Amino acid sequence: MNTTANKITLLRILLVPVFLVLEYAGHPVAAFIVYVLASLSDLADGYIARRYNQTTVAGKFADPLADKMLVLAAMCYLIEAGTMPAWAVAAVIFREFAVSGLRLIAAQKNIVIAAAYSGKVKTACTMVCLGIMLLLLYRPSPLLNGICVGLIVATTLYSGFEYFKNNYQVFKETD
Repeated sequence: MNTTANKITLLRILLVPVFLVLEYAGHPVAAFIVYVLASLSDLADGYIARRYNQTTVAGKFADPLADKMLVLAAMCYLIEAGTMPAWAVAAVIFREFAVSGLRLIAAQKNIVIAAAYSGKVKTACTMVCLGIMLLLLYRPSPLLNGICVGLIVATTLYSGFEYFKNNYQVFKETD
C-alpha cells in the first residue's frame, strides 16, 4: 500500500467510520462533506493509478472493497433513516456476492475478469444517488428519492447481468 493511489484508497476506507460517526453524532453537513470527499477519492486513486502506472494487486483488491464499504455504510444509514428500502440494499449485496463468486470461479481457472464499464457506471451512479439521498434526509422529496433508488437498483442489476453474460464461459467444464 505504498503508492499514492493505494494511500488514497486507504484514506477512503478510513473515512467510512468518520462519515458514520458524524452522521450519528448529528453533524449531517460534515458527514456529507466526508462522504463526498471519500466518493471523489475513488476518481482520484483510479486516475493516479492509471496515469502514473501505480496499479498494484493490493490496489485491485482494496479499491473495490473501499467502494463497497462506503456505499454499504451510507445505504445502512439510509435504511435506518427510513429512506432506503432494505430490498434495494439486498439487491446490491446479492449482486456483489454473485460477481465475487464469478470472479472466484474464474480465478480458479486462471481467468481474470476485468472491471466492466457498466460496473464503473454503477459505482458512480450509486455514489451520486446516495449523496443526493443523504441531502434529501433534510429536505425530503419522495419522488427524487425514488428515482435515486430506482437508478441504483437498475444499474446494479444491469452490471451484474453484464458480468455474467460476458463471462458465461467460466461455468463451462473443461477436462
